[in-house]
Amino acid sequence: MEKERLEWVMSGLGHYHLTAREDQFIKSINQDFSQSNMLTEEQEEKLESLYKEKSKLIPNRNYFSPKESNPPMKTKAKRFRPKWIT
Repeated sequence: MEKERLEWVMSGLGHYHLTAREDQFIKSINQDFSQSNMLTEEQEEKLESLYKEKSKLIPNRNYFSPKESNPPMKTKAKRFRPKWIT
């Protein structure tokens, strides 16, 4: 697994509630990858299946802070201007 792919999967998993066991698995994968710059095939498969399982769920509702999200832009009401008959 490439570093970019691992970072992308890890950031995606950060959107979801993880159990203590899943969290420990993620930490061990990060540690293994930082030491050897590679994962075993079994670790990759487990990580991918965990990501697929979690991506089917609804992400945490409080993931985006209010400051980060852009408020919807307000539109100005159009004024009706009658056409004058001359």
